[in-house]
Amino acid sequence: MSEITAAESGAPLAVRLRPSSVHQLLGQQHLLQPGSPLVRLIDGEAKHITSVLLYGPPGSGKTTLAKMIAHSDSREFVELSAVSSGVAQVREVLNEAQERLNVEGRETVLFIDEVHRFSKAQQDALLPGVENRWVTLVAATTENPSFSINSPLLSRSIVLTLRSIPDADIATLIDRALTDPRGLSGELTIEREARDALVRLAAGDARRALTYLEAAAGASESEITTATLNKAVDRVIQNYDRGGDNHYDVASAFIKSIRGSDVDAAMHYLARALESGEDPRFIARRMMISASEDIGLADPQALGIAVAAAQAVAMIGMPEARIILAEAVAYLATAPKSNAAYLAIDAAIADVRAGNAGPVPAHLRDPNSGALRDRAESSKRDSNSYIYPHDLETAVAKQQYLPDNLVGKEYYQPSTHGYESRIKTALEQIRNLLRGK
Repeated sequence: MSEITAAESGAPLAVRLRPSSVHQLLGQQHLLQPGSPLVRLIDGEAKHITSVLLYGPPGSGKTTLAKMIAHSDSREFVELSAVSSGVAQVREVLNEAQERLNVEGRETVLFIDEVHRFSKAQQDALLPGVENRWVTLVAATTENPSFSINSPLLSRSIVLTLRSIPDADIATLIDRALTDPRGLSGELTIEREARDALVRLAAGDARRALTYLEAAAGASESEITTATLNKAVDRVIQNYDRGGDNHYDVASAFIKSIRGSDVDAAMHYLARALESGEDPRFIARRMMISASEDIGLADPQALGIAVAAAQAVAMIGMPEARIILAEAVAYLATAPKSNAAYLAIDAAIADVRAGNAGPVPAHLRDPNSGALRDRAESSKRDSNSYIYPHDLETAVAKQQYLPDNLVGKEYYQPSTHGYESRIKTALEQIRNLLRGK
């Protein structure tokens, strides 16, 4: 293990334990395959790559990877914050990098954190340095580069997408921090329940895991317990296992509360899941299913709102995603309910699986396929030929659509709830027209 420098001795645990080599990295294995752009950059072999955008959630290792790229092959590392740096500072860094390259022959890695916060003018100021390769730009962002980065800069970059750190790797990181001389040096242990809770709280964020661990260590004498962890992070640790029964129990209660139109209970289980470190994208996916299964055409807008919420959650992430989820939950829980479409497709599938799928009626078949191709003209004059509904005032023609063995079958039975009550009335008229009544 490397020794702790004087500068590092008072640094946060997350800084002290920052990996110095690829072998120490946890997570992001999809980017670390031999010969990949990232590995070649770290090894100093990718001279032609002039700009890299590291896109991923907080605590996924963007800064760590940037420093690995910089420290390989004795490159100079310069860091700018998009929050506090202006155009003048960007130009100053580029001028110094150009001079360093010309005089010393040494490359400069310019790392910009939260680059999505840079204005258009600030991003444009980077272009000369990137185009002329005065710097190797490594920029980090938690927002989709397609929306947050100017097209000229994006076109000169490769985008590497980082993922949240898997729970197993977060657990390994916690164990490493407890024993590593740069960390807690074996002075403390952690009980199993507290360790599992810390993994859940981290929610794939390595920095958060180490920050919470350090806070809990400061409140513990020899062992970190759930109680000391609760005090350290100022929140109650929920008994919630993302892979176990409690996870499914809360998810089930959440969906059943929406189905039952109890908005308050639905909010409770939403909060319970989020506070326990549940992936908000999982919650959003369950809500999309609920919008179709439990609300359906009683409120046709429900699915659109659920899909919009899922897209927004994926783009924004926590903690703001909680607001989006809450809005969608309130809408779904208070919307009128119908499972008629859900029952209809299951009933139709049951018939198909039972073999009740007769030949498609001749007038519905493609006239350009098989034997019908030769009879295309004659079938137009046939009394049983297809009737084009738009030619009729009602736009509904009396003709058979189902196979012969299923004529008269009614899979969809709309409810009288919400918008579906209007569909019920209209459908009765449509079915009468189809049958010539």
